[in-house]
Amino acid sequence: MNARTVLSFILVAAAALTITGSVEAAQPAGVVNVNTASAEQLQLLPRVGPALAGRIVDFREANGPFRTVDEIVAVKGIGETSLEKLEPYIVTSGATTLAEKVQLPRSSDGSSKVAD
Repeated sequence: MNARTVLSFILVAAAALTITGSVEAAQPAGVVNVNTASAEQLQLLPRVGPALAGRIVDFREANGPFRTVDEIVAVKGIGETSLEKLEPYIVTSGATTLAEKVQLPRSSDGSSKVAD
């Protein structure tokens, strides 16, 4: 390989690392405590709007706090697929630290639905 080819490979690799870092940095950091969060805070979660946030609040008021993150599937509109998308952002203890809405990329089939 000549020096020009090696330099090209290095530039392509550096660009790929920069793009990957930008995508990861674009996701907000933090979590939402599903036991203490307000409906507004719950709406920061990916694909959770006012109706679903209200159902989460209503469910925990009627049934007590969630013991585990997995228990959120008992809320109407949240299934296993939804849990997979929410799990990185929800906890059952500690402070809510998520400060901005999480926007997940659309699936390859163009669907943006979360509910199963």
